[in-house]
Amino acid sequence: MTATDLSGGIPVEREYVLAQRPEAGVRDAVNVWIEEESGAFAMRIGVEAVAEQWDRHELWLDIAFPDGRLYQRRGDGETREAIGPEGLPTVRATGPLSFRCVDPFRLWTASFEGEASALTTQTLIATPIPDERQLLQADVGIDVAMTMAAVPWVPGSLLPEAAEALGGEQGDFMSPRYEQLFRCEGSLRIDGHEQPFRGNGLRIRRTGFRAFSGFAGHCWQSAVFPSGRAFGFNIYPPRDDGQPSYAEGFVIDAQGRRTPARPVSVPWLRKLVTGGESVPFVLETIEGDRIAIDGSTFVNVRSRGHPMLPEDFPIVQQAHARYVWDGEETTGMIERSSKPSVMDLD
Repeated sequence: MTATDLSGGIPVEREYVLAQRPEAGVRDAVNVWIEEESGAFAMRIGVEAVAEQWDRHELWLDIAFPDGRLYQRRGDGETREAIGPEGLPTVRATGPLSFRCVDPFRLWTASFEGEASALTTQTLIATPIPDERQLLQADVGIDVAMTMAAVPWVPGSLLPEAAEALGGEQGDFMSPRYEQLFRCEGSLRIDGHEQPFRGNGLRIRRTGFRAFSGFAGHCWQSAVFPSGRAFGFNIYPPRDDGQPSYAEGFVIDAQGRRTPARPVSVPWLRKLVTGGESVPFVLETIEGDRIAIDGSTFVNVRSRGHPMLPEDFPIVQQAHARYVWDGEETTGMIERSSKPSVMDLD
């Protein structure tokens, strides 16, 4: 692997999407989290291609602002051609949303052109599934180019105990995946008002089976700083049977060196708020260094779950935060989930 190689040793074929319907139960997904660099807004965009509904892939779109405004699109769209202009399966697209791998592990683009429902982040806390027939629709356009800023992280590849945990039931919660931090430039248009932006983000490439039986929650945070420093981690809560739970992370220094780390203090989800929640954490590297990073959410993208889920199934909150590491600031993602029985939902 050369100094400029951002693959991290992952075969290039894993960047390409599945062009044909896979076996039952398999999902092929591209998801990104995007934060405008100053915290003016944040987005989460994704396409989930599920074998059982291969002709109509699922799409996710959330655009949130610190004042509580939220534009969302949930549902599916007609599956679009996966073969890109280079003759390879580089496009994952459905309806108005499209991702394209322009240069594997280096450059991806995303675009959306269509309607999205206008609501508020508080609405999503109070109402798990708003009736979109009663919501105003906005005309939304997104074009963004995402330039990767670090080698991908494959969960379970950095710590032996993490690999062991994912070798059991907890591995089903993720499915085979990797995630890669990036910087981006693009434009966002809402009802005719267009604004160019620069930002940060995290791209997730996931293909395989995924199941959630036994899932008890998680805390997942990641960001890249202007200097090139970065972090990422994911951790599951302690298990009822006393067996070790998955916990793994990393830090990257300004020279691009990545060091495995363990999350030792994290902000478990205990309440649902629209923003302004303190979310600091501490990572301990395998070299014994403790790194404390402060954080505060500036926008909540999505909360709650589905009323048809099993009793006490974890509530998920997807949000974005401002992070501070030794005085250096950036914006990044945070996703957490906890069982309702351990939360304050009043």
